[in-house]
Amino acid sequence: MKLKAACSISMTAASDCPMVAMLRPRSGQTQWVISERYDLHPWAPVDEFADGYGNLCQRLVVPQGQMQINVEVVMEVEDHIAVAHDAPKTPITELPADVLHYLLQSRYCPSDMMQDQALTVVGRAAPGYAQVEQIRAWIHDNLEYRYGVSTPSTDALDTLAHGAGVCRDFAHVGIGLCRSLQIPARMVVGYLHGLKPMDLHAWFEAFVGGRWYTFDATQDAPRGGRIVLAYGHDAADVAFISDYGLQPLQLDDMQVEVTATDSILPPDFAQDDPGGD
Repeated sequence: MKLKAACSISMTAASDCPMVAMLRPRSGQTQWVISERYDLHPWAPVDEFADGYGNLCQRLVVPQGQMQINVEVVMEVEDHIAVAHDAPKTPITELPADVLHYLLQSRYCPSDMMQDQALTVVGRAAPGYAQVEQIRAWIHDNLEYRYGVSTPSTDALDTLAHGAGVCRDFAHVGIGLCRSLQIPARMVVGYLHGLKPMDLHAWFEAFVGGRWYTFDATQDAPRGGRIVLAYGHDAADVAFISDYGLQPLQLDDMQVEVTATDSILPPDFAQDDPGGD
C-alpha cells in the first residue's frame, strides 16, 4: 500500500542550539521511499549521516528563536506484517553478528532482571515466535494505555510496577522480556496508518526463525501500514529530536498525519459539486 505521512514540528531555541533529528525513513525490503520533502523555516545548513543502526540523522544548529520542520513522505509499505507462529527460536550460535548486541540489557530495558516475569508470561509457549506473541498479548491485556504515568526516565520495570504506560513503555517491556529469554529484540519508531490519536509511534521487533518480526502491544491484532523511521536498543537510540544546547529546545507543537494515497481525491473532486441538476 502507498502511504503519505507528514510531520510538522515547531520549536523555540533560547540561543543557538545544536540538534540531531531523526525524521527521514530509509528504503529497504519492507518499505520504499517514492518521494519526500524536508523543509526548515528558517533554513539552516544540514549535515546528514547514518548512525550505528543505519538510521538517517540530520545534524544542524537551530538558530535562536522559532524554527519549524516540515517533513512529508510518500512510501510503498507492506499491507500486512509477516506472521509465523511456528518460527523457532534462533540458536545463539546462528545469530548474525549484527543481531547479537540486541540480546544485551539497555538503559530502559533491564532484561537481566526480568527473566522470572518473562517465564511466568510465556508459560508453556514454544520457544520462538509463540513466546514473543504471548509477551505481546500479555502486555496488551494486562497493561493500561494511559498518558501521564511515565516520564523520560521510566524503564520497563517501572512500567510493570505502574501497570500502565504509552507505546514507548509497552515496547520497552516487550523488548526486556524477550531479551531475558535470549531472544534478540529492538525498538522501532515511525508511523502507523490508522493510529488513534495520530502521533509518532513505537513498537518492537524480535529476531526468531532467522529474521525480524514486528510486534505491537498497543494493538489487538497484527497490523501493517507502518513506516519505519529508526531502530535502536531502546528509546535512548531513537529520539526524533536530540538537542545539545546549554538550554533545552522548547517543543511548541507537533502535528502528524498519515493517509493512504488511494483515499486522496484529485483537486477537482476534493469537495462536492455545489451545482448540478
